[in-house]
Formats: sequence, structure tokens, C-alpha cells
Amino acid sequence: MTSNGVTWTVETVQSTDGTTIAYETAGDGPPIVLVGGAFNDRGTVRPLGAALTADFTVYGYDRRGRGDSGDAAAYAVQREIEDLAALIERAGGSAHLYGLSSGAILAAYATAEGLPVTGLALFEPPFRTGPHGGAEPGLAEELTGLVSAGRRGDAVALFLTDAVGVPGEAVAGMRGRPEWSWMEGLAHTLAYDTTVTGDGGLPTGRLAAIRVPTVVVDSTGSPEWLRAAAAATAGAIPGATHLSLAGAFHEVSPEVLAPALRDALLG
Repeated sequence: MTSNGVTWTVETVQSTDGTTIAYETAGDGPPIVLVGGAFNDRGTVRPLGAALTADFTVYGYDRRGRGDSGDAAAYAVQREIEDLAALIERAGGSAHLYGLSSGAILAAYATAEGLPVTGLALFEPPFRTGPHGGAEPGLAEELTGLVSAGRRGDAVALFLTDAVGVPGEAVAGMRGRPEWSWMEGLAHTLAYDTTVTGDGGLPTGRLAAIRVPTVVVDSTGSPEWLRAAAAATAGAIPGATHLSLAGAFHEVSPEVLAPALRDALLG
């Protein structure tokens, strides 16, 4: 498959519980696994992956329940950590990790558990470090209930307002856009992202267990609570560095982000 000017090889790997995880790989260099956040699959992380292929062998994957990956009857964060372990093993036994949003939290937890991670990059993990931001208690259950009732659009809207902080009037305007139906298709996974985030509190003890070179990145165009969460995360990880890059809401272009990741992870 050729996309973003890069030829990707699509394969699968089996996780510990037997779930099939689909991934694509391209590039040359040390391996890096890209861990997407809410409303992400391997396609949404592909532009960044393409920008990294000159320096890394890139592994972009569909987190369980998304794209071409399978799922299990009951969700647990530990299963997603096992998915990452299977991908790292397939990549040769060790790899860098890059995580975005809830994927950043997942990547951090996998590293803290001792997976063979050689370097870690986290983009705006959505921890609650002040009075605003982060998911409210019980949100995962509410999202699951809406999806079970066939109200996928309402689940998407609830997640955007309560977990992301998008104003309600802005969400109402998004409902008519072409991407809304695609977001509805991923609505069942929003409870997964919310479960990864947990109560939103900064897990300082867990982050302190990370012992690999780490960079935490935020965008100058993101709300202050996300930028503060990035700074606090870097402060909780021994030896971590914190970068603020020019960008938009919860996003930095691959052209800016990729060289910053290369410099931070490869020196």
C-alpha cells in the first residue's frame, strides 16, 4: 500500500489474549511504534509516520476495536499494554514509543511496566493538573450506555464536550461535517480512551517508574490545561524534557513534529 508518498507493508500480530492487531510498517532505522489517541486509527497517524520514515522503521497500528484489529468482549487497559508488547516483539524486541493524548498515557504506562522501550515521546497526555480538563468520573460507563442504545452521535458529542473540552456550540456545528460519521464509527472505543485516562489525576508514582529517555511535547495552540498537563508529566518522569512546538489545538504538523522527535530520541 502506498500512502503519503511511502509504501507501507500491512501485517498482523496476535496479542496475548488472541486478539489480532493490524499494523503497517515502513522506513529504515530503529523501530518506533505510534500509539494513537481517541478518534485515531493507523491512518490518522500515517502522516507523522511518513515524516519519520527517513530516520525510523515506523510501526503504525490499529488499537484494538479500531480499523482492521480485533477486539475482546471485555475491555481492560492491560490488554492494550499486551498489544504493545506484541508489537515491540515483532519489531525486534525493543522499540521507541510515541503516544498521542490517551495513547500517550498508554505508552507511558507500558514503559513504566518495564516493556523494552528504548525511548519515549508523549504528546499532550490529558491528565487533570488543575481545575479544568480530563474526564469526569463515570464517563466511560455513560459512553458505553449511549453506544449500546444506538446513540453513537450523542456519545461522540459527550466525549468532545466532557473529555476534550470542546464548547457545545462547536460540537453542534461539527455534526453536519463529513468526518462526523467516521467519528461515530469509532464511538465504541471512546470508553476505552476514557478508561485509559482514568480519573484524570497525574499518576506521579507510576510516571516516576519510567527509566528511559523521555520527551513530552505540547502545542502552542492547545488549551492551557493540556499544556500544563504536558509540563507536569515531564516533571514527574525522571530526566524527561519538555518541548512546546508551534501548532494548533492538540496538534502539531508532521513537518514540525517529526524533526523534533528525531532530535529528542536519536540525538
